[in-house]
Amino acid sequence: MDIQENFFNKVAASGLVTLNLEEYYPKGERIVYDIKENLFHGLILREKDFREFIKTHDWAQYQDKNVAIICSADAIVPTWAYMLLSNRMTTYANEVVFGTLEVLEAVLFSKALAKIDIAAFANERVVVKGCGDIDVPIAAYVELTNLLSPVVKSIMYGEPCSTVPVFKRKD
Repeated sequence: MDIQENFFNKVAASGLVTLNLEEYYPKGERIVYDIKENLFHGLILREKDFREFIKTHDWAQYQDKNVAIICSADAIVPTWAYMLLSNRMTTYANEVVFGTLEVLEAVLFSKALAKIDIAAFANERVVVKGCGDIDVPIAAYVELTNLLSPVVKSIMYGEPCSTVPVFKRKD
C-alpha cells in the first residue's frame, strides 16, 4: 500500500473559496498634499495668491499618484480651496481625497471592492484571507463583509487551515 494513498488535502476538499484583499490593492504611490504650504504666515489663505499658485504649479508631478489633501495647520481654509486643488489634481492623479492617508486607503479599497462580481460568491463558503504583506485597512474588511453577507453561505477570517467564523447564513 502506497503511503500517499492515505493523505489528502482537507483544505482543498473543503469547498472553501479564499478571497485575498491584497489582490485588490490599488496601484499608485500614496502622497499627502498639505494645504498649509499655501497659507500666508501659516494662518490664512489669500485667494489671489492661491489662485496664482493654482495657475502656475506643476500638476504633472501628481501623475498616477493617489493624493490625500489635508491641512495640518490650525487655520480656517475655505471649502473652495480644496475644490480647486482637487479639480487640478484629478487631471493627473489616480485618486484625490480630503483626509489622511488612512482615509485615502479606505476610499481606494472601497472603489476596488465595488468592482468585485459579488454574485460569483453566491452560496459559497468564503475565507477572507488575513495577515499578508500589504496593510489592508479594517474598513476594507468591513465593507467586504457587508457586500458578501447577503449572498454567501458563510464568511470566515484567517487562513483555510485556521479560521475564525464571522457569518453563517441560517437556512
